[in-house]
Amino acid sequence: MIRPILSLLTCVVLLAACGGPAIQTNANGERIYSLSNGNQGPVQLRMLDSVNALRSANGLRPLQLDSSLNAAALTHSRDMSRQGRPWHFGADGSSPVERVVDAGYTKRMLGENISETYETETETLAAWMQDPLTRGTVMAPEGEDMGFAFQQDANGKIWYTLVVGGGPVLSVLSPAPRANTAPPAPAPTVPVPTTETPGV
Repeated sequence: MIRPILSLLTCVVLLAACGGPAIQTNANGERIYSLSNGNQGPVQLRMLDSVNALRSANGLRPLQLDSSLNAAALTHSRDMSRQGRPWHFGADGSSPVERVVDAGYTKRMLGENISETYETETETLAAWMQDPLTRGTVMAPEGEDMGFAFQQDANGKIWYTLVVGGGPVLSVLSPAPRANTAPPAPAPTVPVPTTETPGV
């Protein structure tokens, strides 16, 4: 089952690369995938097409982009960049669920995947598909809506956030006020691409 999915994802990656931003090499020989922080749309559509190709191959309904989930994803990508660490809590202590409520999403938040990387969005999706937790977010059977966004630092590092939601409209409750400080930072580590999703 994994082999056909990987083959499909390879095809999706190759197709998505057509017409996409160029991968360049800097003076140090490092790959730089250059994105425009102000133009999220094309990257969001490439990710949506890639996710839906994988879902279709598994008999799951396609997701649609949701502006509220896109806003929540962008807020968190920018926040991770400012904090300089990939984790699911905002600098204000916000959780993924609180962020989607704050953004106006009225259905259930099913999962959030994050990544700190220099890779393309489709390479990041391929990494997420290798981990059962992050794969579960992408392939959530009850998924209906998707939000996706990124923030790229000046050095080329990209902070991706993908959020999936769905189900019936919930009673909208205002999240509790949050402290202005985040929980203490963990000990410094060597940055690596992360593939995490919260237990919701």
